Amino acid sequence: MARKTTQQGVKAARKSRAVGLKAFKAKANASTKPAPPWTKAEVEEAFRRFAAANPNPRGELQYINPFTLLVAVVLSAQATDAGVNKATPALFKLADTPEKMVKLGEARVRTLIKTIGLYRTKAKNLIALSRQLVAQHGGEVPDNREALEALPGVGRKTANVVLNTAFGEPTIAVDTHIFRVGNRTGLAPGKTPLEVEEKLMQVVPQKYLLHAHHWLILHGRYVCLARRPLCEKCIIADLCKWPGKTAFAVPPSVHGIS
Repeated sequence: MARKTTQQGVKAARKSRAVGLKAFKAKANASTKPAPPWTKAEVEEAFRRFAAANPNPRGELQYINPFTLLVAVVLSAQATDAGVNKATPALFKLADTPEKMVKLGEARVRTLIKTIGLYRTKAKNLIALSRQLVAQHGGEVPDNREALEALPGVGRKTANVVLNTAFGEPTIAVDTHIFRVGNRTGLAPGKTPLEVEEKLMQVVPQKYLLHAHHWLILHGRYVCLARRPLCEKCIIADLCKWPGKTAFAVPPSVHGIS
């Protein structure tokens, strides 16, 4: 009898998992369908809530000055901010300027950042971009996109982060989190990061552009997760157009926003 009961329990568990998997796949398939566009009023309300919940959002990479910010962002490619933050204190203690980085040398930099993915290539780029900063910009980080993107290891996303965080430019660096949020919610759908960036620059109200980058990254990192978004904790769930969401019409007051 006990064995029969156990077998019945196993079958029931398998059936439950199968039902759950079927529901998950249905939501996943639904989420691939284009979401209806947001209205201007909905976009305004979403960013009003972000601003009310976190008036002065900050990125999570640790840095000392524009140069160390640039270095941290370069190191963060295909790596986590937490992982970068573990390695950079020792690096920045020895090299917080381009001149010091060049003097430190590629081999020493490799040793200091070896816990970060692609550390060999990144060490090479850090020395090369430091030399270029010294030779072409007097050791200062340039405040324009063209000059930033001309540096080794620096692409559009990195340039956007530096322009926004170090120089207060209203840019939006589309990483994997913002790309997901833009497409999933329907706020800024696009097939490439550049398309999502351009769409966001079009729809985000001017008064919210400066901080939009950080609000969206933090939202994607901690709420609108890739595998299982926390719709029940989302302050814009009632505005979101994703057909696979698990919460609808969540009152903003629930999250402490009036």
